[in-house]
Amino acid sequence: MKPIIILFILVQIIHFAGTWKLYVKAGRKAWEAAVPVYNAFVLTKIINRPWWWVLLLFVPVINLLMFPSFWVETVRSFGREKTTDVILAVLTLGFYIFYLNYSDDVTYLKDRQLKPYTKAGEWVTSIVFAVIAATLVHNYFMRPYTIPTPSLEKSLLVGDYLFVSKFHYGARIPMTALSLPMVHDTMPFPVKFRSYSTAVELPYMRLPGLQKIKRNEIVVFNWPADTVRFFRDRSGIHVDKPLDKRSNYVKRCVGIPGDELEIKDARIYINGNPTVMPDRAEIQRFYTVETKEFLSNAMIKKWNLWKEFKYRFYATGVANFNRLMQNPAFARIIKNKEYKDSIVEFESYYRMKPGEVRSLGIKALNKVTMNLTDGLAEKLKTYPGVTRVEVQSVPKGHYNPAIFPHSPAYPWSTDNFGPIRIPAKGETVALTPENLPLYRRIISEYEHNDLKVEGDKILINGKPADSYTFQQDYYWMMGDNRNNSEDSRFWGFVPFDHVVGKPVFIFWSVEQSDKPLMKRIRWDRVFTTVHGTGKRVSYLPHFIVFLVLWQVVSFLRKRRKAAS
Repeated sequence: MKPIIILFILVQIIHFAGTWKLYVKAGRKAWEAAVPVYNAFVLTKIINRPWWWVLLLFVPVINLLMFPSFWVETVRSFGREKTTDVILAVLTLGFYIFYLNYSDDVTYLKDRQLKPYTKAGEWVTSIVFAVIAATLVHNYFMRPYTIPTPSLEKSLLVGDYLFVSKFHYGARIPMTALSLPMVHDTMPFPVKFRSYSTAVELPYMRLPGLQKIKRNEIVVFNWPADTVRFFRDRSGIHVDKPLDKRSNYVKRCVGIPGDELEIKDARIYINGNPTVMPDRAEIQRFYTVETKEFLSNAMIKKWNLWKEFKYRFYATGVANFNRLMQNPAFARIIKNKEYKDSIVEFESYYRMKPGEVRSLGIKALNKVTMNLTDGLAEKLKTYPGVTRVEVQSVPKGHYNPAIFPHSPAYPWSTDNFGPIRIPAKGETVALTPENLPLYRRIISEYEHNDLKVEGDKILINGKPADSYTFQQDYYWMMGDNRNNSEDSRFWGFVPFDHVVGKPVFIFWSVEQSDKPLMKRIRWDRVFTTVHGTGKRVSYLPHFIVFLVLWQVVSFLRKRRKAAS
């Protein structure tokens, strides 16, 4: 019997044993306390609370807040209104009701005052139901999310704060039932502690969605190959996280179920044709840029690359001339070799005492690697003094063991990959020892089968298998910042059960800075949509106008009501 069924039966037994006399005192029948679900509806009548409270008892995470609410309202309905009684009801996990059930000095208050007698009680009630409402929205409708890495630059920027819709693809029912509301995997404390327990885990379930994932939409999902550990158990051993508590990633879905995907010279092809990106997608790749003269800060400013300098240059040891000049030892070398305002790199580096330089070679650059959009690359080609702008690509046939499926039989790289077919639910594929690396993780990890290979034989759940039928849809996720994105090229397919939601709205955006108080707000991105066509339009002015009008209307209504 599954643990969740055992827990449900145990709760029903405890409920009956601890409340049947209270049901009788409230004018109900004792047997009504023993009938699952029905007993909860009867209890709402006893405590004078709406029937839909019962529905919230079956909503994972929300029920953790609703059970204490039922306990408190039950003790209050039988005359125990003091703060001590409320605290006892919560701290004893409802077992204080057992004492009341077998006590002769409690009386049912049919027409009791529903409003708490104390201010503290009012505050607690308000806070609890505010948390319940916020958790419902967070888990099933919309949740905030921030962009932590530059993998989607420039489409989404580090420092963008998004609202992610859960209902577009269908909200996933929380699988980790015992979890603190609105917290992902760790408590928000300096010392990391788990915010959940794996004692009770629900099976994967998802509510109906408004749409299916479309090709080239941006999607938030749980990282399938999550090896990041944010906490340790008491023994110091790393703890694996459940599916819904794995790290959240945001990428662009470049391939949907049934697509054949191939990457040729850093370009994506879907079903044999070059993929067509939305007009707001700004794909970046590494380009080799050569100039006649040494590259300088002035040139970088002219090319409008200065603001995102740290993301644009990847030559080893590239340094800012002005920053180098602040060190007197470096300044002497640079002045002596007359590099002036050139971008330079270190040829060798040794630790130095203050003011001491040991074997430090510095050279100016006229050839660097830049991370550019295709549009900016074409623009650079037109500048005087630029002699070469060429996209970088790892040659076809170069095997990179970090690249999926991590097999020498598939000598693929980030720039030349595939072709590979993305599995669709219900689709059957022939299995061979040669293509098994492509589907091994799907069969064993994502669809929970026992997979073994004995010689040339493939065994699934102990039976020989020469084919496999996929149980769910899979997707191919990649970052727009192609050379700075850990994505499906490294860990393969993303199962649909890992999908969290669809980013729909940027409600805040700030530039990154080492000084938190110096972060500049990107006003042109605040209150803009994630998807769509054409130039981004901020709806912040519209929102401000709406708020002002709302306040004016509210003021006039109050004034009219006071006058009457």
